[in-house]
Amino acid sequence: MMKNKKQTRSRSKKLYRIRNWAAYDQALVNRGSLTIWLSEDAIARWKANGPRQRGAQKQYSDFAILTALMIKEVFHLTNRQSEGFLRSLFQLMGVKLPIPDHTTLSRRGKGLEVPLAKRKSGGAMHLVVDSTGLKIYGEGEWKMRKHGKSKRRTWRKLHLAVDVVNGEIQAGCLSTAGLADNQALPDLLSQIEDPIDIFSGDGAYDKRSAYRVIREHSPKCKIAIPPRKDARIWQHGNCKAPPHPRDENLRFIRRHGRHAWERDSTYHRRSLAETAMFRVKTIFDDRLSTRLLETQTTQALIRCRALNVMTRLGMPDSYRVD
Repeated sequence: MMKNKKQTRSRSKKLYRIRNWAAYDQALVNRGSLTIWLSEDAIARWKANGPRQRGAQKQYSDFAILTALMIKEVFHLTNRQSEGFLRSLFQLMGVKLPIPDHTTLSRRGKGLEVPLAKRKSGGAMHLVVDSTGLKIYGEGEWKMRKHGKSKRRTWRKLHLAVDVVNGEIQAGCLSTAGLADNQALPDLLSQIEDPIDIFSGDGAYDKRSAYRVIREHSPKCKIAIPPRKDARIWQHGNCKAPPHPRDENLRFIRRHGRHAWERDSTYHRRSLAETAMFRVKTIFDDRLSTRLLETQTTQALIRCRALNVMTRLGMPDSYRVD
């Protein structure tokens, strides 16, 4: 009986092949190239050249700190290891520049502005949003290691907005575990300048506030958020206002079914956000090593920036094998 179940499970598993294997293989190789993560531009902008301020002057530019912290995340180093890595690298390159020590990296990483190095889609933007949990090393994790169980485990919530066209992360923010997905939406949309043509999100965004924020950002946006199972019409037909997009989705589902609505609204493309989160966790880690929320935010966004660089290097073009 167990053998039959295993055979059925193996038969139902979908198989995929990659069309552009040679190009994708080279992209994977290029991820380990130091010239990608430490460019000539970074070396030229290494020292701080801003206006003088009170107190101690900054020796390193924000871009230098960002570069050092991104190398730390890409090559899975600690702050101390990053300091030694960069010092030996500059010696081999013959670059006579000072290296920020590990305390400087820790201090300057707090509240550091991290641009995501994103590309514009060049046309109508289909934005998909979702969130995932990242563990942090705290009391809960210590109890898990010591006793094998814990009543409280602390974690953070990473909210991402991904462009379906180019697969890159367009916006990201980190919050405590108690913040609902729809409450993080204003922060995400404030990072996006271009108008959104289609917005896709799961049922966690089925809130009036979420629809209001999306329509304020992009009034002509088509919203693909599945209503709850017990959903009711918000705005009835005798209302003088234009039809609410959520009510239109609900009426379509009642007439044609949920699967037909998912195909018609391209809701199924929302899986790209889940793919981006899976890549963040597997390429880097599902745990944040820093202790403060500000430095944890910097660490999470640097991973998103690095992931965008990797996406630009090349992605697999896969197809299903029947």
